[in-house]
Amino acid sequence: MSTAMIFVGLILSTILATASNSWLLAWLCLELNTLSILPFISKTKHPRAIEAATKYFLTQATASCLLLLAGTSNAWLTGTWDMTQMSNKLTSTTMLIALTMKMGTVPTHFWLPEVLQGSTLLTALLISTWQKIAPMSLLFIMSNNIQPTFTLTLGLLSTTFGGWGGMNQTQLRKMMAYSSIANMGWTVITLTHEPKASMINIFTYIILTTPTFLLMALTSTKTLQNMTTMWSTSPLATTAMALLLLSTAGLPPLTGFLPKLIIMNELVTQNLTPLATMTMMTSLLTLSFYLRTTYLTTLLNPPSSATSATKWRQKMTKNKTMILLPTATTSTFMMPALIP
Repeated sequence: MSTAMIFVGLILSTILATASNSWLLAWLCLELNTLSILPFISKTKHPRAIEAATKYFLTQATASCLLLLAGTSNAWLTGTWDMTQMSNKLTSTTMLIALTMKMGTVPTHFWLPEVLQGSTLLTALLISTWQKIAPMSLLFIMSNNIQPTFTLTLGLLSTTFGGWGGMNQTQLRKMMAYSSIANMGWTVITLTHEPKASMINIFTYIILTTPTFLLMALTSTKTLQNMTTMWSTSPLATTAMALLLLSTAGLPPLTGFLPKLIIMNELVTQNLTPLATMTMMTSLLTLSFYLRTTYLTTLLNPPSSATSATKWRQKMTKNKTMILLPTATTSTFMMPALIP
């Protein structure tokens, strides 16, 4: 019963934050949202989970303080808490830093890999997807008042550090965290020029990430070594996982390529071709570790020596596989239906 109430609070706080028009109400809803997910992070009663919950709380509390400072300063300067009245450069920049810290972009990305690694796969799914909806909606509302140079810099740094950070990771949750950082860079880089493209990118990422984490949870897959034996649990799930990873990397003609194509087109339209070229080059870093993971999943046989340990996992039932695989397949091949 308590878990259901906390989950309802998590959903309601996000909905109210996205629907609010006042910075004070948005700050209150974001605080409720943070307090609602903390029990999910620390539920396992493990030292790593407690550490992850503490890091998440401290980071979100710092971001909330910055958000309240920016909102209060803007209300003092303009006489209103309205989100659309962010004409002052200092307050709008401070608000941007606060919201990007909540989502996990460079240079305030340091908390995301550690928090995801200390959480369960389903909690990591919530942090990577649902928890980004409210801050992204607030950024969409104030996108007209954000400095373009600042968002372009944050976007390029996020795609670069997200790609480099995921190169040497053997833990899938950390790899997905750095992938999230890189994806947020793609989202932020075009926020001031074409906010709708940013929303398309973030929601496409959510659609692709959700079945990926669910497949990991159903197959008890947490490391790259586990990926080599995933085929023994369900070959169909392994195929869907490979397609989802390639789609998230932005490989055409899969779904993940569509938002990147739209963003590249917008940057070239705004005469930012050098920046578009650098962003595409940084996306190759993300593609490299996704290709490595796909190779381990589908093209590599596990070691057959007696000294190698195979992770025990619960056998996937047919009902779970039949429910999840259509979702994964549909989200992977959605691109032809979205092209106008």
